[in-house]
Amino acid sequence: MFRKPITFDSFIRAICYIMLFVCGIYVLDMLSGVLLPFFIAWILAYLLYPLVRFLQYKCHLHWRMLASVVAFVIVLAALSVVTLFVVIPTVDEFSKLSGLLAQFSNKYLGGTDVAPYIEQFLNEYGNKYQQELMTLIHQENVVNALQSVIGYVWDFLAGTINFVIGVVGSIIVILYMFFILQDYEKISQGWIKYIPKQSRNFAAQLVSDVESGMNSYFRGQATVAFFVGVLFSIGFLIIGFPMAIGLGMFIGFLNLVPYLQTVGFIPTILLALLKAADTGENFWWILIPALIVFAVVQGIQDMFLVPKIMGNAMGLNPAVILLSLSVWGYLLGFIGLIIALPVTTLMISYYRRFILNEDNAEEEAAT
Repeated sequence: MFRKPITFDSFIRAICYIMLFVCGIYVLDMLSGVLLPFFIAWILAYLLYPLVRFLQYKCHLHWRMLASVVAFVIVLAALSVVTLFVVIPTVDEFSKLSGLLAQFSNKYLGGTDVAPYIEQFLNEYGNKYQQELMTLIHQENVVNALQSVIGYVWDFLAGTINFVIGVVGSIIVILYMFFILQDYEKISQGWIKYIPKQSRNFAAQLVSDVESGMNSYFRGQATVAFFVGVLFSIGFLIIGFPMAIGLGMFIGFLNLVPYLQTVGFIPTILLALLKAADTGENFWWILIPALIVFAVVQGIQDMFLVPKIMGNAMGLNPAVILLSLSVWGYLLGFIGLIIALPVTTLMISYYRRFILNEDNAEEEAAT
């Protein structure tokens, strides 16, 4: 089958599509602050929907809002259990870090007691600061001091306002989520009625491709993250690293989001420091085996897990996935990370279906 020749009309049409696409990106960027709660709520509703359906049809909670509330409570209870048995013990362990850091400093860095130096400093410079305190009563110095105080007060108020805005934003996201779950089928299936009839088949095909790609991505990425967590836990157990299972599964959980796995270096270094101060072992002899575990697991992930699992799940090269997340994240920030895979899948689907005509070619080959 020969491809259609490029005509002036098709060229102008392509230019118009590109301009509309660029304008769409600009509008999304302008409305990102408003659209972000809705996008987050939609993702939460998308993740909760299978549990809501199970509660509604298998557990006979026929009222959708009741099933949504129960599903939300179940998820909150699960997160609370994880916090109680994983997060809180971890925080308790790190609360010992300040004292152990002092021991580590005294043993390895030649640290000394700071209190005598503070007392000596106050004795030597007390008179000096007393005189400066007297000069503070001058008008110019008072004005400067008031300006500093006003700055601190403003920072405090700004932080308080940001906290209130964050709480209100969280409430808005939760309300959005419940409203979306209430009419999830109508929203996810009824949108096609608002598309012109001549374009419905095209839109339905693209949305089907996006949904299939997203489901495959989440399943594949969750599988990769689980195996990565297990491998890290096994590696940390072998080297006798503290909190091996908890830290390993935490790093695996971070692996759900690309590029976030490197955050695991922070608790790893702190735990190595904690163990060195507590047991008296050399810090580097504790940290180096942990870094070897990172290198080995990363190699297994890049060479075996990601190509096998993600490649089979999405039919895309992992490099394309990472490139998509990088480009869209750079263009639109957090919203870009949310829409990166759907938009990339949509573009690839459009290119295969309507530029390369792969589907038509396969149908003709089959006939």
